[in-house]
Amino acid sequence: MTILDKIIENKRRELNLLTEATPVRDLENSILFKRQIISLSEFILDKSKTGIIAEFKRKSPSKGIINSLSAIEEVTSGYFREGASGVSVLTDTQFFGGSNADLLRARNKSIFPILRKDFIIDEYQVIESKSIGADAIILIAAALGKQEINNLSVLARSLGMEVLLEIHEPDELEKINQYVNIIGVNNRNLKTFEVNIDISEKLAAKIPNGFLKISESGISSPRVIKNLRVFGYNGFLIGEKFMGTPDPVKAFSEFVKDLI
Repeated sequence: MTILDKIIENKRRELNLLTEATPVRDLENSILFKRQIISLSEFILDKSKTGIIAEFKRKSPSKGIINSLSAIEEVTSGYFREGASGVSVLTDTQFFGGSNADLLRARNKSIFPILRKDFIIDEYQVIESKSIGADAIILIAAALGKQEINNLSVLARSLGMEVLLEIHEPDELEKINQYVNIIGVNNRNLKTFEVNIDISEKLAAKIPNGFLKISESGISSPRVIKNLRVFGYNGFLIGEKFMGTPDPVKAFSEFVKDLI
Protein backbone atom coordinates (compact mmCIF):
# COMPACT_ATOMS: atom_id res chain seq x y z
CA MET A 1 0.00 0.00 0.00
CA THR A 2 1.13 3.55 -0.74
CA ILE A 3 1.09 6.23 1.96
CA LEU A 4 -1.99 7.72 0.32
CA ASP A 5 -3.74 4.34 0.41
CA LYS A 6 -3.03 4.04 4.13
CA ILE A 7 -4.32 7.55 4.80
CA ILE A 8 -7.56 6.94 2.89
CA GLU A 9 -8.10 3.58 4.58
CA ASN A 10 -7.72 5.22 7.98
CA LYS A 11 -10.03 8.06 6.91
CA ARG A 12 -12.79 5.58 6.10
CA ARG A 13 -12.47 4.07 9.58
CA GLU A 14 -12.64 7.51 11.14
CA LEU A 15 -15.74 8.36 9.12
CA ASN A 16 -17.62 5.36 10.48
CA LEU A 17 -17.02 6.62 14.01
CA LEU A 18 -17.72 10.26 13.20
CA THR A 19 -21.05 9.70 11.51
CA GLU A 20 -22.25 7.66 14.49
CA ALA A 21 -21.06 10.20 17.06
CA THR A 22 -22.24 13.38 15.31
CA PRO A 23 -25.20 13.20 12.91
CA VAL A 24 -25.34 15.54 9.91
CA ARG A 25 -28.23 17.46 11.46
CA ASP A 26 -25.98 18.42 14.39
CA LEU A 27 -23.36 19.76 11.98
CA GLU A 28 -26.00 21.78 10.13
CA ASN A 29 -27.22 23.28 13.41
CA SER A 30 -23.80 24.60 14.41
CA ILE A 31 -23.33 28.36 14.64
CA LEU A 32 -20.50 28.41 12.10
CA PHE A 33 -22.57 26.52 9.53
CA LYS A 34 -24.62 29.66 9.00
CA ARG A 35 -21.73 32.10 8.57
CA GLN A 36 -20.90 33.79 5.27
CA ILE A 37 -17.68 32.47 3.79
CA ILE A 38 -14.68 34.64 2.96
CA SER A 39 -13.55 34.09 -0.62
CA LEU A 40 -10.08 32.56 -0.82
CA SER A 41 -10.03 33.26 -4.57
CA GLU A 42 -10.59 36.97 -4.05
CA PHE A 43 -7.83 37.16 -1.45
CA ILE A 44 -5.39 35.32 -3.71
CA LEU A 45 -6.06 37.86 -6.46
CA ASP A 46 -5.82 40.84 -4.06
CA LYS A 47 -2.69 42.73 -5.15
CA SER A 48 -2.13 44.00 -1.60
CA LYS A 49 -1.49 40.41 -0.52
CA THR A 50 1.28 37.96 -1.41
CA GLY A 51 -0.74 35.19 -3.05
CA ILE A 52 0.64 32.79 -0.45
CA ILE A 53 -1.62 30.38 1.41
CA ALA A 54 0.46 29.82 4.53
CA GLU A 55 -0.06 26.46 6.17
CA PHE A 56 -0.19 25.36 9.79
CA LYS A 57 1.18 21.82 9.88
CA ARG A 58 2.50 19.97 12.93
CA LYS A 59 3.86 16.83 11.27
CA SER A 60 3.82 14.79 8.07
CA PRO A 61 4.30 11.11 7.15
CA SER A 62 7.59 11.92 5.43
CA LYS A 63 9.13 14.37 7.91
CA GLY A 64 7.64 13.30 11.24
CA ILE A 65 7.26 16.10 13.78
CA ILE A 66 7.73 19.51 12.13
CA ASN A 67 6.53 21.84 14.87
CA SER A 68 4.77 20.74 18.04
CA LEU A 69 5.17 23.98 20.00
CA SER A 70 3.69 26.90 18.03
CA ALA A 71 0.15 28.01 18.92
CA ILE A 72 -2.22 27.95 15.97
CA GLU A 73 -4.04 31.17 16.84
CA GLU A 74 -0.79 33.14 16.99
CA VAL A 75 0.67 31.60 13.85
CA THR A 76 -2.37 31.89 11.59
CA SER A 77 -3.23 35.44 12.63
CA GLY A 78 0.45 36.36 12.27
CA TYR A 79 0.61 34.90 8.79
CA PHE A 80 -2.33 37.02 7.69
CA ARG A 81 -1.00 40.15 9.40
CA GLU A 82 2.26 39.76 7.45
CA GLY A 83 0.53 39.45 4.07
CA ALA A 84 -0.75 35.91 3.57
CA SER A 85 -3.73 35.66 1.23
CA GLY A 86 -5.15 32.89 3.36
CA VAL A 87 -4.20 30.10 5.73
CA SER A 88 -4.37 26.33 5.33
CA VAL A 89 -5.07 24.20 8.38
CA LEU A 90 -4.37 20.46 8.48
CA THR A 91 -7.16 18.66 10.31
CA ASP A 92 -6.01 15.05 9.86
CA THR A 93 -4.91 13.68 13.23
CA GLN A 94 -3.30 10.31 12.58
CA PHE A 95 -0.78 11.34 9.93
CA PHE A 96 -0.50 15.14 10.28
CA GLY A 97 -1.17 15.83 13.96
CA GLY A 98 -4.05 18.22 13.29
CA SER A 99 -7.68 18.31 14.36
CA ASN A 100 -10.98 20.04 13.76
CA ALA A 101 -10.28 21.94 16.97
CA ASP A 102 -7.26 23.52 15.27
CA LEU A 103 -9.42 24.98 12.53
CA LEU A 104 -11.98 26.17 15.07
CA ARG A 105 -9.24 27.96 17.00
CA ALA A 106 -7.90 29.56 13.82
CA ARG A 107 -11.43 30.65 12.90
CA ASN A 108 -12.04 32.27 16.29
CA LYS A 109 -11.82 36.06 15.88
CA SER A 110 -10.29 35.71 12.40
CA ILE A 111 -11.28 37.66 9.31
CA PHE A 112 -9.17 35.76 6.77
CA PRO A 113 -10.07 32.83 4.48
CA ILE A 114 -9.27 29.38 5.86
CA LEU A 115 -8.65 26.37 3.66
CA ARG A 116 -9.37 23.03 5.31
CA LYS A 117 -6.67 20.60 4.26
CA ASP A 118 -7.68 17.02 4.80
CA PHE A 119 -8.44 13.90 2.81
CA ILE A 120 -12.07 14.50 1.93
CA ILE A 121 -13.76 11.45 0.47
CA ASP A 122 -17.35 11.75 1.66
CA GLU A 123 -20.18 14.31 1.67
CA TYR A 124 -20.21 14.17 5.47
CA GLN A 125 -16.75 15.77 5.54
CA VAL A 126 -17.88 18.59 3.25
CA ILE A 127 -20.74 19.45 5.59
CA GLU A 128 -18.40 19.08 8.54
CA SER A 129 -15.97 21.53 6.91
CA LYS A 130 -18.65 24.22 6.77
CA SER A 131 -19.64 23.50 10.38
CA ILE A 132 -16.12 24.10 11.72
CA GLY A 133 -15.60 27.36 9.84
CA ALA A 134 -13.78 26.46 6.63
CA ASP A 135 -14.12 28.80 3.66
CA ALA A 136 -12.64 26.34 1.17
CA ILE A 137 -11.79 22.67 0.95
CA ILE A 138 -9.21 20.62 -0.90
CA LEU A 139 -10.27 17.67 -3.03
CA ILE A 140 -7.40 15.39 -4.05
CA ALA A 141 -7.66 13.99 -7.57
CA ALA A 142 -5.38 11.06 -6.73
CA ALA A 143 -7.83 9.90 -4.06
CA LEU A 144 -11.13 10.43 -5.87
CA GLY A 145 -12.90 9.49 -9.11
CA LYS A 146 -14.20 12.08 -11.55
CA GLN A 147 -17.83 11.66 -10.47
CA GLU A 148 -16.90 11.78 -6.79
CA ILE A 149 -15.07 15.06 -7.34
CA ASN A 150 -18.05 16.45 -9.20
CA ASN A 151 -20.50 15.46 -6.46
CA LEU A 152 -18.36 16.79 -3.63
CA SER A 153 -17.67 20.02 -5.52
CA VAL A 154 -21.37 20.61 -6.17
CA LEU A 155 -22.14 20.11 -2.48
CA ALA A 156 -19.34 22.41 -1.33
CA ARG A 157 -20.42 25.18 -3.68
CA SER A 158 -24.06 24.78 -2.62
CA LEU A 159 -22.90 25.45 0.94
CA GLY A 160 -21.05 28.58 -0.16
CA MET A 161 -17.53 27.16 0.12
CA GLU A 162 -14.88 27.25 -2.57
CA VAL A 163 -13.12 24.17 -3.95
CA LEU A 164 -9.43 23.65 -4.60
CA LEU A 165 -8.83 20.59 -6.75
CA GLU A 166 -5.35 19.21 -6.21
CA ILE A 167 -3.66 17.43 -9.11
CA HIS A 168 -0.22 15.94 -9.70
CA GLU A 169 -0.42 13.96 -12.94
CA PRO A 170 -1.51 15.13 -16.44
CA ASP A 171 -4.27 12.52 -16.60
CA GLU A 172 -5.89 14.06 -13.52
CA LEU A 173 -6.72 17.18 -15.55
CA GLU A 174 -9.78 15.39 -16.92
CA LYS A 175 -11.26 15.37 -13.41
CA ILE A 176 -11.65 19.17 -13.42
CA ASN A 177 -15.25 20.38 -13.39
CA GLN A 178 -17.07 23.72 -13.52
CA TYR A 179 -17.70 23.78 -9.77
CA VAL A 180 -13.98 23.94 -8.94
CA ASN A 181 -12.57 27.40 -8.19
CA ILE A 182 -8.86 26.73 -7.91
CA ILE A 183 -6.51 24.16 -9.42
CA GLY A 184 -3.61 23.29 -7.14
CA VAL A 185 -0.62 21.50 -8.62
CA ASN A 186 1.03 19.49 -5.89
CA ASN A 187 4.74 19.08 -6.53
CA ARG A 188 4.68 16.24 -3.99
CA ASN A 189 3.69 12.80 -5.16
CA LEU A 190 1.22 11.66 -2.49
CA LYS A 191 1.98 8.02 -3.19
CA THR A 192 5.72 8.33 -2.53
CA PHE A 193 5.94 11.82 -0.95
CA GLU A 194 8.80 12.72 -3.28
CA VAL A 195 8.89 16.39 -4.33
CA ASN A 196 9.72 17.79 -7.76
CA ILE A 197 9.00 21.48 -8.44
CA ASP A 198 9.16 20.81 -12.20
CA ILE A 199 5.68 19.31 -11.98
CA SER A 200 4.16 22.79 -11.68
CA GLU A 201 6.05 24.03 -14.71
CA LYS A 202 5.03 21.04 -16.83
CA LEU A 203 1.32 21.21 -15.97
CA ALA A 204 0.87 25.00 -16.03
CA ALA A 205 -0.07 25.36 -19.69
CA LYS A 206 -2.35 22.30 -19.57
CA ILE A 207 -4.70 23.78 -16.95
CA PRO A 208 -7.83 25.18 -18.66
CA ASN A 209 -8.46 28.91 -18.68
CA GLY A 210 -10.88 30.26 -16.12
CA PHE A 211 -9.34 28.64 -13.05
CA LEU A 212 -6.96 30.16 -10.54
CA LYS A 213 -3.69 28.24 -10.46
CA ILE A 214 -1.64 27.61 -7.34
CA SER A 215 1.52 25.60 -6.80
CA GLU A 216 1.89 23.47 -3.68
CA SER A 217 4.85 21.88 -1.86
CA GLY A 218 8.58 22.24 -2.27
CA ILE A 219 8.56 26.03 -2.59
CA SER A 220 11.74 26.85 -0.73
CA SER A 221 12.60 30.39 -1.82
CA PRO A 222 11.10 33.62 -3.22
CA ARG A 223 13.01 32.87 -6.42
CA VAL A 224 10.82 29.79 -6.99
CA ILE A 225 7.68 31.91 -6.64
CA LYS A 226 8.96 34.52 -9.07
CA ASN A 227 9.69 31.78 -11.60
CA LEU A 228 6.30 30.10 -11.17
CA ARG A 229 4.51 33.43 -11.66
CA VAL A 230 5.99 33.47 -15.16
CA PHE A 231 4.13 30.19 -15.76
CA GLY A 232 0.85 31.82 -14.75
CA TYR A 233 0.51 30.78 -11.12
CA ASN A 234 -1.65 33.08 -9.01
CA GLY A 235 -0.92 31.57 -5.62
CA PHE A 236 1.36 29.30 -3.64
CA LEU A 237 0.70 26.97 -0.73
CA ILE A 238 3.66 26.82 1.64
CA GLY A 239 3.88 25.13 5.03
CA GLU A 240 7.06 23.33 6.04
CA LYS A 241 9.27 26.24 5.02
CA PHE A 242 7.74 28.30 7.83
CA MET A 243 6.57 25.68 10.29
CA GLY A 244 9.99 24.05 10.39
CA THR A 245 11.35 27.06 12.27
CA PRO A 246 10.97 28.13 15.93
CA ASP A 247 9.01 31.22 14.82
CA PRO A 248 6.87 30.51 11.73
CA VAL A 249 5.49 34.06 11.54
CA LYS A 250 8.97 35.59 11.56
CA ALA A 251 10.08 33.09 8.89
CA PHE A 252 7.07 34.04 6.76
CA SER A 253 7.72 37.77 7.19
CA GLU A 254 11.36 37.43 6.17
CA PHE A 255 10.40 35.26 3.19
CA VAL A 256 7.89 37.74 1.74
CA LYS A 257 10.30 40.67 2.07
CA ASP A 258 12.36 39.07 -0.67
CA LEU A 259 9.33 38.81 -2.97
CA ILE A 260 9.36 42.54 -3.66
